[in-house]
Amino acid sequence: MRRQLLLTGILAAGLSAFSEVAKQPFPMDWSTQAASVVDLRSALDAPAGKGGFIRAEGGHLIKPDGSRFRIWGVNICGAACFPEKEQAVALADQLARLGVNCVRFHYMDSKWSELFDKGRTDTRELQGAALDRLDFLVAEFKKRGIYANLNLNVARQYKPGDEVRDADKLGFGKACTYFNPRLIELQHEYARQLLTHRNPYTGNEYRSEPCVATIEIVNENSVLEGWISGRLIGQDVDKPDTWSPIPVSYAEELSVLYNAWLAENRSAADVAALRAEAGVASDARVPWLAPAQFAKASDARFRTEAEFCITVERRFFAGMKRLLKEELAVQAPVVGTSDHNHGYAAYAHVEANATFDFIDGHGYWQHPDVHGPVPSCKNTPMVNDPLDSLAVQLARSPVAGRAFTVSEVNHPFPHEYACEGFPILTAYAMFQDWDGIYWFTWDNGKPSKDGGIPPRAFFTVSFDPVKVANLMACAVLWHQGGIAKAKETVVRSYTSGQVASAMRMDRKEAPLFTPGFDRATPLVHAMRARFADGPATPFPPAAPLGEILSDTGELGWHDADKNRGVVTVDAAGAQGLIGYVRGSGRATAHLAAAVSNDFCSLMLVPLDNRPVASSARLLLVATAWSGNAGMQWDGRRRNLTDWGHGPTLIEPVTGTVTLRGITGAKAFRARPLTAAGAPADAALPVNRADDSCVITLGIPAATMVLIEIER
Repeated sequence: MRRQLLLTGILAAGLSAFSEVAKQPFPMDWSTQAASVVDLRSALDAPAGKGGFIRAEGGHLIKPDGSRFRIWGVNICGAACFPEKEQAVALADQLARLGVNCVRFHYMDSKWSELFDKGRTDTRELQGAALDRLDFLVAEFKKRGIYANLNLNVARQYKPGDEVRDADKLGFGKACTYFNPRLIELQHEYARQLLTHRNPYTGNEYRSEPCVATIEIVNENSVLEGWISGRLIGQDVDKPDTWSPIPVSYAEELSVLYNAWLAENRSAADVAALRAEAGVASDARVPWLAPAQFAKASDARFRTEAEFCITVERRFFAGMKRLLKEELAVQAPVVGTSDHNHGYAAYAHVEANATFDFIDGHGYWQHPDVHGPVPSCKNTPMVNDPLDSLAVQLARSPVAGRAFTVSEVNHPFPHEYACEGFPILTAYAMFQDWDGIYWFTWDNGKPSKDGGIPPRAFFTVSFDPVKVANLMACAVLWHQGGIAKAKETVVRSYTSGQVASAMRMDRKEAPLFTPGFDRATPLVHAMRARFADGPATPFPPAAPLGEILSDTGELGWHDADKNRGVVTVDAAGAQGLIGYVRGSGRATAHLAAAVSNDFCSLMLVPLDNRPVASSARLLLVATAWSGNAGMQWDGRRRNLTDWGHGPTLIEPVTGTVTLRGITGAKAFRARPLTAAGAPADAALPVNRADDSCVITLGIPAATMVLIEIER
């Protein structure tokens, strides 16, 4: 009931108009980045891998000297993985200044990439010129202390020369890549080709290159997910997309494998009972359940299919692990794939990945419909939905004794509340003591032609001045460790029976699918899962929606029950007010605000690695809405009827912020910064009173302010 009331309020809040603060042009201009006040190159340990390989140990990623390796990363995708050499140098400089210490090389195998030789009728030869550009980029990253996360199978689309059955109907082959011998053979071949390739600029093969921090085997791919979503019941699609059903011939192959597995792992009586329940002849194959049949299926039938899917995933992962760890002697930590679909209980999928070195998760707040005729999303603020927030969704995946990373996360464009995403997720990731975040996606880091967010660039951060500003502040926070980890860790223990049964729970139990367990727990304590028959930590009591406080006292989620959510960050190393700040009455030890914007994010972080109270240089990131000129929503603010054009516009945060409790301050100076962080000439109005000051924001329009304190 509490969740129903909350969601009803969210819908109503989503229909309200944004504040009427005048929007101002504010395009990204990376030419000024060299003068940015945020330069985090000193936070990187250059060159990457200088002391040896990153390893997974004691539930975390660590460096050779035993210290933590905490990933502050971005994705680059497709052609962006193979830039011309001049652009590679510029990109490496750009990311190093932003404090990025690891880059996820994603979609290298896609048809819009350049790695496979396009002149061939197969996808079995890596293109030399593209490899050279990749090698050069990796080497430039390495020089600056930026590690690489290499992805293997992501979006490979096979050609006739690959000798893959029904290649034109296969698409990305999700699920099929786990069981078809030819697809497995080609994945092994590609892994050997890429990982035994010697980078001439570093002198190392990638399997023995210490700047390779991690390797991912497959991207967002699961037999279990295919089963739950009905994609294993075959259908031939002329133009398959990412999530199309598997082709009929592959469904037939999987059915044969399933029935052979039944003959080996179930008694004749058990198989006969399955046939009887399915209503097929005594000599017929046992058919797959369709999702519509799950609720009425017997436990025996449901769990048998679940166990087979789990077996297929584990068998594939075991083969890939032998290839990488034994045959190729890869030293970097390896993960199978991510927990990426929070609409079903994927604990069996997570458990299969727990055989690897670490666990990974993906999460998007209200992923847009990127395949529809017009871009659409729910477009409601996360601060009003703490129980289904990214912090809670992603917190279900970490496993006790395993490192945990988030290799994809974003509030994708055109979401109007995106300013909340970076600071909230960063704060709770630090509180949960996760090992890394990769924001999706950065790509080539060049401005668009018209200074706007290009059409259908749903995920690219580097065009958006609001996201870039928050990336800068959160990078400072991440590297300085300004938020404490939780005092208590709650461990949920799942038996094999619970893991299987949870997969047919109603979606209203998402994302944790653990009856009786309060969804607010990850906002109060750290959380891990364990797959064993032993007892779980006792479930903590429910937290009231109006006031969910972390056990450290540094993070608070307030007023979600009133649909005026505010997240507060009140730590020695960071101060923040995020959400419906205006009129909330919320303040922190060192930050208060009287702003005109109905919705905004204010983050205050020190630039000198001191507590906020004693810092001499503070960065205030004040952000609200961003979008394109001419951008148009429909009447419900759910669908874009016009993407718009450049330049990018921002709704500048206007009003005043008050800094208080700044010890020994004699004078304050506040200067607005450009979108890339360079100081402007003019100063903002500042009124000082003892250890406090009031700064007037809004003119000129800015997303960041440098505050200098004289003592």
